[in-house]
Amino acid sequence: MANRLSKIYTRTGDSGTTGLGDGSRVPKFDLRVHAMGEVDELNAVLGMLLVEALPDDVRAALLTIQHDLFDLGGELCMPGHNFVQAARVSALETTLDGWNAELKPLKEFILPGGSRAAAVCHLARTVCRRAERALHQLHAQSAVTPTALQYLNRLSDVLFVLCRALNQYAGVSDVLWNNQHKL
Repeated sequence: MANRLSKIYTRTGDSGTTGLGDGSRVPKFDLRVHAMGEVDELNAVLGMLLVEALPDDVRAALLTIQHDLFDLGGELCMPGHNFVQAARVSALETTLDGWNAELKPLKEFILPGGSRAAAVCHLARTVCRRAERALHQLHAQSAVTPTALQYLNRLSDVLFVLCRALNQYAGVSDVLWNNQHKL
């Protein structure tokens, strides 16, 4: 395999622009670049979660999701390309249903926390929601595939359920919201 990144710095971004995969250059504050950054940050937070002790099925699912997010970043970097397939959204739904089936029904709102892994997962969930908002903002200006939008929407649901599953795995209760809590 040839070296893809033989030189890390190019100096081409020093003027405030960045190159897209199609060869075009856009300002670093462009909505497309912003959305790419949000997806990249989400992937990094999932990387933080993966350093925690996790069940094998969770680890495998998160690694697959990281690859999906890299594909999504590529899709955003190359306008007009579609790398995230609808089957990946269906796979997320299957994963979500499986994890959710093992949990007690949720009757209260929960706060981020519980175990360390769940807390990191809650962070990933909020970053996912932010990435989803960035994709919708980009979509208002330039077409984003419906599958990409669906993927992030479903992924935030998966991450919410995973937060609860990780607490259950750790033997820690979810942190229930108490509307009577006062300092």
